[in-house]
Amino acid sequence: MIKAVLSVLLVLVAVSSALGKPEKNIPKRGKRIPQTLSRGWGDQLIWAQTYEEALYWARSRNKPLMVIFHLEDCPHSLGMKKAFAEDKEIQRILDEDFIVLNLIYETTDKHLSPDGQYVPRILFVDPSMTVRADITGRYSNRMYAYEPSDLKLLLSNMEKAKKLLKTEL
Repeated sequence: MIKAVLSVLLVLVAVSSALGKPEKNIPKRGKRIPQTLSRGWGDQLIWAQTYEEALYWARSRNKPLMVIFHLEDCPHSLGMKKAFAEDKEIQRILDEDFIVLNLIYETTDKHLSPDGQYVPRILFVDPSMTVRADITGRYSNRMYAYEPSDLKLLLSNMEKAKKLLKTEL
């Protein structure tokens, strides 16, 4: 009898503690805890950890994915990172409308390096998992490269990625 009462009590305590835990709610706006996954590209953004995770998020949330390839000690990457992180409009649009991933290592997906492996390089992937090779930067020899002075072009390309997403799906 005592064992049965203790068992029921234990089950009730376990259930009540599981139901009493608040859900982790990530605020859409306001201050967030910085993530180390940002690597300085936007501490307030939610960054995917791997390419596979980013593809899953893009598909399940029906949002385009922005993939940034860079190196920690590359002067071009550092310059782009600083300008990118300080641009409030880019950060806002990424927060609201994109899945973001930054990589310091190449992936095995050859579609993410259609014109070679260089940094910094920014590509867009739509929720159907198609790399948007048609959304390019201003250079013909490094089609997906951007410099700090190219932020307006990057913003324009982000808008293209959003619009094409809506018309294609």
